[in-house]
Amino acid sequence: MAACTAIVGINWGDEGKGRMVDLLTEAFDVVVRYQGGGNAGHTVLNRYGEFMLHLLPSGVFRKEVVNVLGNGVALDPEHLLNEIRGIQDKGIAITPDNVKISERASLLLPWHRQMDALEEARLKEKKFGSTKKGIAPFYSDKYQKKTVLAGELFYPELLKQHLNDLREWKNLVLEGVYGVEPVTEEEIEAWIEQYCEPLKPFIQDTRSYLMNAIYENKRVLFEGQLGALRDLDYGIYPYTTSSNTLASFAPIGSGVPDVEIDRIIGVVKAYSSCVGEGPFVCEFFGEEADRLRQIGNEYGKRPHRVGPIDLVATRYGVSVQGATELALTKLDTLSKLDEIPLCVRYKYKGEELDHMPFPSILGECEPVFETMKGWESDISGIRNWWDLPQEAKDYVKRIEDSVGAVIKWISVGRERHSIIRRG
Repeated sequence: MAACTAIVGINWGDEGKGRMVDLLTEAFDVVVRYQGGGNAGHTVLNRYGEFMLHLLPSGVFRKEVVNVLGNGVALDPEHLLNEIRGIQDKGIAITPDNVKISERASLLLPWHRQMDALEEARLKEKKFGSTKKGIAPFYSDKYQKKTVLAGELFYPELLKQHLNDLREWKNLVLEGVYGVEPVTEEEIEAWIEQYCEPLKPFIQDTRSYLMNAIYENKRVLFEGQLGALRDLDYGIYPYTTSSNTLASFAPIGSGVPDVEIDRIIGVVKAYSSCVGEGPFVCEFFGEEADRLRQIGNEYGKRPHRVGPIDLVATRYGVSVQGATELALTKLDTLSKLDEIPLCVRYKYKGEELDHMPFPSILGECEPVFETMKGWESDISGIRNWWDLPQEAKDYVKRIEDSVGAVIKWISVGRERHSIIRRG
């Protein structure tokens, strides 16, 4: 049986998983997304251009790779269809031969996004920093057994009745709690026609496909979204996503719970960044933050929160992900610094901690910083470990020793092959 590999984030997300999947898919036949939705993006830069993928697996840029959206994904048909068409417009083929959607994936419906925005507005200053993509309402409905499975699109009469039942229930909340206009039958039917019908050729029994692929010794890569600290059960609750981001969930969210993951590649950024609300112990502020944010180009819809690498959080992420090896991204970003800061411990009420504390007290923890000598030279053209400056090698080894995992890849640029492979 072929080995199965998972590639996952170790920290808060935004570690560079997309660029690593785009690189590593040269060695895989199938790439599977097993959780999450359109609330986070994977940036990929390759010979076709620069892309931001939210739902499509990052293997879509290799013609020979089959990409699967598993049953654990929050399947937003509107978002996915727009993403597919945007990539097709760049001359990249997206067909049912190379993209397959699980018939057991639940549909993220328009009222999920609407309720997400309404709840964030109601919370005001107590908001969780939602992306307003409907993820929390979607997963809440899924666990209440009040979602529509993609496979229901093939049974229009049953689908119509199911949607009407759900719409009646959802309108009680929209009108009674938030005081907004109800969703009409015509609105939801028009939405299904516009965004779901074009996706029907992609929907199939992906469990059977994946099991056959594995027994045929195809190489399968499971791609996670966000990072360990955003996991619903093991992250910085309640400032998490609403799904399980851990590698251990990959077989379940992909539809092959009877398959074992043999190899787990954890992705870590050479410094820390955080998009959204919640405790971020290592965070820099003021000029220190501005400088790191600028050299790392840490900007999106709003400036990203940044800080030095957090060895406490990273060690925890490596542990709960069960990472067998690591990829370190954006090491070249630190090349302009004469001293490289690291967050090595937390301080809570005078006590120094080297382990991740209970999430409720993270907001009261303070960082304990140390520095290492920087290399102050351009490393973006280096492709061999031994050609790195000694200070850069020392920094990589310090991370390895602190988190207990080997760093096998080091990215030194945004392009696909700006990478140093070790061993």
